[in-house]
Amino acid sequence: MRARLFELASLLLTYPDDELLRAGADLRAAAASVEPDPVREKVVAFLDWLLGVAPIEAQREYVQTFDLRRRSGLYLTYYLHGDTRKRGMALLVLKQRYRAHGLRLTDGELPDLLPVVLEFAAVAGPGDGEAPLRQHRQGLELLRAALTESGTPYRHLIDAVGAVLPELTDDDRAAIAALAVDGPPVEAVGLETIGAGPSLSTYPTCTPVEAPR
Repeated sequence: MRARLFELASLLLTYPDDELLRAGADLRAAAASVEPDPVREKVVAFLDWLLGVAPIEAQREYVQTFDLRRRSGLYLTYYLHGDTRKRGMALLVLKQRYRAHGLRLTDGELPDLLPVVLEFAAVAGPGDGEAPLRQHRQGLELLRAALTESGTPYRHLIDAVGAVLPELTDDDRAAIAALAVDGPPVEAVGLETIGAGPSLSTYPTCTPVEAPR
């Protein structure tokens, strides 16, 4: 049932335009099938907020959270690689993986955008489909930490996604802690033909989530 969560989170992490907000009943119906219970409760908590505020407030929160705060961008490869050649290669690998499964990106859309990564996980399923989420878990955890620190309702969605992924290893925790202190590497080359995404810096202290036992 992880696919339902990934599909729903992918949708809810996009800009809350009128079409999305009009689909409130359908969104709640989809959330009702998410398992396990603690994960479903996180999604429902987010929906309670999203559907309970004025549209302009929901849209303002989205922009302030993901477009105006450098520490909480939705581009996962940046957290690990910064604007370096390694990030360019990571984006290329993602594009090739998507292409192999028939997923095409829209013009100008980067393959490491979290809603895209989640959509791929939902469509391609466990194994190859969820591999990008596992491979970029460090970025996901740093994003989760930034959202938790800011107190935005969007933290509930990242908490839910992280809760169904494999438990973090000690090496994962050490790497995440180091990135939280040092930030991404700096080398502003190698992305000319792929796209760089927004700059991020100065991460909060990260306390990783654990998968439910």
